[in-house]
Amino acid sequence: MRSKIYLIIPAHNEEDSIGKVLAEIPELVTETVVVDNDSSDQTTAKARAGGATVLSEGNRGYGYACLTGIEYFAKKSKPHDIIVFMDGDYSDYPEELPKVAGPVLAGEAEMVIGARRKELREPGSMTPQQIFGNWLATSLMRLLYRAKYTDLGPFRAIQFDALQSLEMEDKTYGWTVEMQLKALRKKLRYTEVPVRYKKRIGVSKVSGTIKGSIFAGIKILGWIFKHSFS
Repeated sequence: MRSKIYLIIPAHNEEDSIGKVLAEIPELVTETVVVDNDSSDQTTAKARAGGATVLSEGNRGYGYACLTGIEYFAKKSKPHDIIVFMDGDYSDYPEELPKVAGPVLAGEAEMVIGARRKELREPGSMTPQQIFGNWLATSLMRLLYRAKYTDLGPFRAIQFDALQSLEMEDKTYGWTVEMQLKALRKKLRYTEVPVRYKKRIGVSKVSGTIKGSIFAGIKILGWIFKHSFS
C-alpha cells in the first residue's frame, strides 16, 4: 500500500506568503494543513483560499502549532504514512517536497531533514545567528551523540509511526532539535537531503529579533545538554 503524504505548515502572520507556498505544493500531497498560530492578519483566509485545511492554535509557539497538526492527522494517518513539515514564509521551495519525502517513501529512511547547504542558500536567507546556531547545535550533537546532522532545517519528513514514537513535547523554539535528538535515541534511520533556501517574506519571529534568537539558542542548547545527562 502506497503511503499518503500529509503536510503541516505552522503559520503566524504569513498572509503575504502563505498563498504562494500553497500554490506550489506538489500534487502528491494528500492533504495540507495550515495551523494558524494566533495570527492577527488574514493568514487563515489566505490559507483557505489556497485550498488548505486550516486549524487554529491560540497558544503561540512553533511546537504548539506542530502538535496541533499532528493531533489532527493522528485521526486519519496509517503507520506507514508520511508527515512533512514546512514553514509558511516561502523560504523553502515546495517543489522540492518529493525530494525530502523520497527516502521515506522508498523505505530508505524513517526521517529526512532538508539541509540548507551554503551553496544552495540565497545570500542573506539565513541570519548570522542562525548560521552560528546551526553550526553549534549540530557540532555538539556530533560530539556528544555521534550524529551526522548538519542542519536543524524545518523542512523535514518523517514516517507517522516513527513520529508518534518520539512523543514530541516542545511547544516553542526547541521543536526541531527535540525531534532530531529523540530520533537518535530511538535509533531511527535518518538522512539529510540538500535543499535550496531563499529569503523569507516578512520578518522572522525568531531569528529576526534579538530576544527570539537568545531564547531559541537557550532552548536548543537546553535540549542538547538535557539529553546528554539523561
